[in-house]
Amino acid sequence: MTERDAPEPWLRGTLTEVPAVPRAVLHSLELAKEDMVRWCADLTDEQLNARPAGIAPVAFHLRHIARSLDRLLTYAEGKQLSGEQITALASELEAGATASQLFSEFTLALNDGATRIRALDPAGLDEPRKVGKRKLPTTVGGLLVHVADHTQRHVGQAVTTAKIVAVRRS
Repeated sequence: MTERDAPEPWLRGTLTEVPAVPRAVLHSLELAKEDMVRWCADLTDEQLNARPAGIAPVAFHLRHIARSLDRLLTYAEGKQLSGEQITALASELEAGATASQLFSEFTLALNDGATRIRALDPAGLDEPRKVGKRKLPTTVGGLLVHVADHTQRHVGQAVTTAKIVAVRRS
């Protein structure tokens, strides 16, 4: 069975030692990595930074997934964002990144995120958290669900953009 024929991570019976909610988020991150590699890894630097019809480039989505994962998990850990995280947020749309840089940051962020998710106390999913400058209310569990949802949303956008730029080159 090839990777393309394999069921999605959540259907593989893996990570059974991890409680249900964190397991679902970890499976979402695994799927994100597989989909981004499958659809975006062969794009050129030019294609990764292309903005067909003015939409966000694949490069943005790779950076945004990595950096938003870090930000959301910072909130889940009960912390506020650092100056470095805020500066990184402002640079997500910058052009000119290479495939090597983008996929390195993306892979490191997913690996780090998985470690951080595993370190969260599953008994604390209902613990309140505050998000952003306005300190909007949520919970650890709410943040984890949003990690999965937000990641998959940007993977979908990146894959769609990747298909457009790949067709334009052929």
